[in-house]
Amino acid sequence: MGKKGKREKKGKGAEKTAAKMERKVSRRARKEEEDLEALIAEFQNLDAKKTQVIESSCPPPSPRLNGSLSAHPEKDELILFGGEYFNGQKTYLYNELYVYNIRKNSWSKVEIPNPPPRRCAHQAAVVPTAGGQLWVFGGEFASPNGEQFYHYKDLWVLHLATKTWEQIKASGGPSGRSGHRMVACKRQLIIFGGFHESARDYIYYNDVYAFNLDSFTWSKLAPSGIGPAPRSGCQMATTPEGGIIIYGGYSKQRIKKDVDKGTLHTDMFLLKTEGAGREEDKWAWSRLNPSGVKPTPRSGFSTAIGPNNRSLLFGGVHDEEEEESIEGDFFNDIYFYDIGKKRWFPGQLKGPKSEKRKRRRGRQGEVEGAGDEEMEKQPPQGPVEIVKEVVAEDGTVMTIKQVISGPAEEKERSESEEDEEDGALGQQVEPCPRSNAMLAVKHGVLYVYGGMFEVGDRQFTLSDLYSIDLHKMEEWKVLVEMDPKAQEWLEESESDEEEDDMEGAEGGEEEEESSEEESEDEGGEEQHPSVQPDEKHADYLSRTEQYWIKLARSNMGPDAKEKKINTPKEIFP
Repeated sequence: MGKKGKREKKGKGAEKTAAKMERKVSRRARKEEEDLEALIAEFQNLDAKKTQVIESSCPPPSPRLNGSLSAHPEKDELILFGGEYFNGQKTYLYNELYVYNIRKNSWSKVEIPNPPPRRCAHQAAVVPTAGGQLWVFGGEFASPNGEQFYHYKDLWVLHLATKTWEQIKASGGPSGRSGHRMVACKRQLIIFGGFHESARDYIYYNDVYAFNLDSFTWSKLAPSGIGPAPRSGCQMATTPEGGIIIYGGYSKQRIKKDVDKGTLHTDMFLLKTEGAGREEDKWAWSRLNPSGVKPTPRSGFSTAIGPNNRSLLFGGVHDEEEEESIEGDFFNDIYFYDIGKKRWFPGQLKGPKSEKRKRRRGRQGEVEGAGDEEMEKQPPQGPVEIVKEVVAEDGTVMTIKQVISGPAEEKERSESEEDEEDGALGQQVEPCPRSNAMLAVKHGVLYVYGGMFEVGDRQFTLSDLYSIDLHKMEEWKVLVEMDPKAQEWLEESESDEEEDDMEGAEGGEEEEESSEEESEDEGGEEQHPSVQPDEKHADYLSRTEQYWIKLARSNMGPDAKEKKINTPKEIFP
């Protein structure tokens, strides 16, 4: 009784502290959010002038991260909504809607009247009702200088059959937040976690809300048991029985004035109900201890539900905090979690069938289609760090580090076979390491779009699109290559910070084009090597490799020799 009483008392104390912090954040955030509300209202007035649906073919979307990519429940289409882009001086937010046709490998832009305001770090979930519905909750809007934030608490639904947006106004829902997670589970939308940030304060959440898709009502769940600590950016997946799995995530705490400490969570929890998932059912948290090869600690990873009752995560970043800087190792690996067996295992590329036969080394009678089980049965081996050195024109040696999830033995074997087979395996393509990419799975195929990575102080925002068949795990396919000309990076200057806020915050293609034109007109801005007529992607990389190496080094400061960077081919695979 005594121990239980102490735990309950401690829990109530933590709740009071969290409530106090939330009130403090709300007071300080109110003023800056009021400023941004006026700006958002102006953008909505512009959107309200659209009176009809216009669907038109278009080039691939511009570079972005923290958007949402969702598979259409009935058509062979992927739906991209929102996201953000930072060019070194300004932050752009989007509320554009793009549709990717899987069979035609083509993009179209769909302009629909009265869409949700521009946002990023929101959540989207698809349900098959009435020809398909795309539900969107929360997210954030940022000022152009990235120093003020508005966190949404609105709920929208896109009716895919009629191409109409509808805002659902229901009381009792979650507070404004971004970085939360949302899944559709038994006629409910379940939302967990996230964070709210103002200019000086922040708060992370671990609350759970349910939105009933039949009654259109919110309810706050009060699960029993000990649940996850407050966090954002976690993995959230549903089980066939109607349970919900939470893994990982990120949070930070203020340990003293102006000093924050970040935490990469690596724990896993199950939220389940005894009933059929109704509002009145009792929910309970329990901790899971999965077996297998677990992902290395990271934040900014992207998640999806794959075939065969498996969830997956892709990419992310592990930040190494030093005294005056943060240096990140970015990933491009895949980890699967078998929900039924409660087991993690890394996704390992087998290569095309012709190459796979060469690597069997005398194994006979291998069953076709048993590749996933083979991956699981391999002895648990941790990720392997591959280190290479590149010598720049001036003699500077730069160390490039990449973490590979496959066993070292397999890597060495592949490298030796590469020499023997005229580099056949060396031609394998894969997405470059990145964080905050957008994922979707359709017909057992994983699609990876966009995201970002950093080289020194420079951020590269991506617009490429890759796919891989999760049943076969043979090879990545490049559907949309990264266009080197789409990369723009402007160094900070005092005059830029004084520019009109509305210009930078509006986002959209017109703003990006105008900013690119401005940078071209300014003689002092760097111009990247252009792609020559009929020049192949590989030839461009070979011709301009030393330029990209020098550019990376110049953006890394005086300590470049000690820092890790990605190769040009990893930047533009």
